[in-house]
Amino acid sequence: MTARSVRVASFSLRYSPRAFITSTLLGALLVVLTGYALTVGKFTIPVGQVLSMLTGTPGPQGVDYVFWTVRMPRVLTAVLVGVLFGVAGDIVQSLSRNPLGSPDVLGFGGGAATGAILQILVLGGGSVAIAFSALVGAFATAFLVYAIAYRRGVVSYRLVLAGIGIAALLAAVNRYLLISADVTDAYRAAVWLTGSLLDRTWNHVTIATVAAGVLLPFAFALSTRLRLLEMGDDTSASLGVTPERTRTALFVVAVGLTGAAVASAGPIAFVALAAPHIARRLVNAAGPSLAASGLVGAILLLGADLACQQVFPTGDLPAGVATGALGGLYLAVVLGTRWRKASR
Repeated sequence: MTARSVRVASFSLRYSPRAFITSTLLGALLVVLTGYALTVGKFTIPVGQVLSMLTGTPGPQGVDYVFWTVRMPRVLTAVLVGVLFGVAGDIVQSLSRNPLGSPDVLGFGGGAATGAILQILVLGGGSVAIAFSALVGAFATAFLVYAIAYRRGVVSYRLVLAGIGIAALLAAVNRYLLISADVTDAYRAAVWLTGSLLDRTWNHVTIATVAAGVLLPFAFALSTRLRLLEMGDDTSASLGVTPERTRTALFVVAVGLTGAAVASAGPIAFVALAAPHIARRLVNAAGPSLAASGLVGAILLLGADLACQQVFPTGDLPAGVATGALGGLYLAVVLGTRWRKASR
């Protein structure tokens, strides 16, 4: 399906019918999956009771507590963090012009994790302090990677190589912090490092919501320029885009989204890497598709958390374990398929 234009007053908006239909179907799937996640757990809450509580009717005392204090924050955090990771991954892959470019690979997630671990193990702060430290760590890492890769502009391979190197360094720092800490604190930090939706509270939902409300509008507003940047700096500049300024603004948005996601649920692996790949295949688009990537990220993360709850009824398995396993399998399949095509 070719792109079409809709004109409202003096504004013109181009859109792809396939992207619109795909995003609508993904949104519907996410709504269904969210509704299902609200009904299942260590004990089932009937759909009718869920709908009643959502419309303001109080449920039984025990059920009301589980629904609003335990289950709802966990589900909303999964959805919001998945969206943040998906959009951030799509931006970074597009800017780096590399299918392996993602906040995980470039070290942004690792920097956020280092900041949060320092807060958990050294400073002992609460969820808000952890969120702030994660954001500081993500931005400090991004600045370092960008500074190393910058030579009269940023080239894709330099950015990826610098990110891989910094990510490895941060992983070593994180391991050192874990083995140097008290056993109880080290265990709590290790679970957090895996990426977990256990014991999420409304504070975590608030962190992710604020990040989504502030940064996603900027991401979508810059999405057209992001597509133009994929044509190359000379072409995009001739079309009225300032490449370096636009690239910097998009990197700031992507790093902020990553830092907030890590602050809310830990450095959950592969969501930011896999979501844009899957979204582009579904939309059949060569360029970025931020809306589809965000929806796919939410579906992946919420689905992984539900799978952990179903396979391990105690619900104690971190979602990051499932996303890491599924993401590794997906990456192996993608690379194997490309190698087979290249060898023909």
